Amino acid sequence: MAHVIYDNFYLSNEVEDQFNSHLDLQQFCTVDNSLVGTAGMKRKINRYKATDGTEKVTMGSGNTKSIEVTYSDFEYEILLAQNRFEYYDEQEMTDPMLVPVGVRHMGTDMFNTANADIYAEYNKATRVVATTAFDFAAFADAQSVLNLEDLEGVSVFAFVCAADMSDIRKSLKDDLKYVESFAKNGYVGTVAGVNLYTKKDATQGTVIMATKDAVTIFNKKGTEVEQPPRDSSDANVRKNTILSRKYYLTALTDERYAVKIFKGTATAATETTVTAGKTYYAKAGNGYIVVTPAEGDNPKTKGWYTIA
Repeated sequence: MAHVIYDNFYLSNEVEDQFNSHLDLQQFCTVDNSLVGTAGMKRKINRYKATDGTEKVTMGSGNTKSIEVTYSDFEYEILLAQNRFEYYDEQEMTDPMLVPVGVRHMGTDMFNTANADIYAEYNKATRVVATTAFDFAAFADAQSVLNLEDLEGVSVFAFVCAADMSDIRKSLKDDLKYVESFAKNGYVGTVAGVNLYTKKDATQGTVIMATKDAVTIFNKKGTEVEQPPRDSSDANVRKNTILSRKYYLTALTDERYAVKIFKGTATAATETTVTAGKTYYAKAGNGYIVVTPAEGDNPKTKGWYTIA
């Protein structure tokens, strides 16, 4: 008979609760459980963009442009994240808290893996503000690019690299406020209604501002926990193994709600042919948006920019 000290149902709940507590605490993405119980290991995601179209008109005149919503579809595969915790009978008998602590850390470690995937999706944002300093004007321009008219109940946050925090504090000075109610892991202050959080995998020189509507984590199923039967070698040394796994995917689902603040200067393109591997931007309000060149495009006549 398999040597089982803890019930799998209890363990899976512990890991799942720990994972979800981080998601609830951070509130950096939208959680979608629509894949639970559905067949298939792939999901097609529509990533939306929208243009502005509101104009001031006078009697006898009308709009000269319309709001346009476009999307690109991307196919994502369901990811399987799994971790393993091993312990010996003697360890559990010496300290009964060892296994519960290890199991809770399995949930934390699982969240850290998913959290890295969440940030990677935010990093795909195509709207950009170029600035020479991370000052109040840069954050105000980025907010205008997000174009959030109704801020009631909407949390706007920004991920910053720890190496940039010194420059940010010097640039913002008294504009950087500390709001107790937003104090979570990594929180460093609020500017212009935007809560700043340090992110260990953030890129130096780039701040990502967003709302949780930009990125979605799709759960395929709840946390699974397995305690494999001990083979003769493990039984001989009284070694136990706990495996936990989670099926999910993360996706940038709405580009309208994420913008990058680049520390750099936007320069009008002078080349007449597209340079392979180079990123081009079109002017859009107070910022820029990444463009996808077509064959034969002329960056100069298109009025595109580069940022460096």
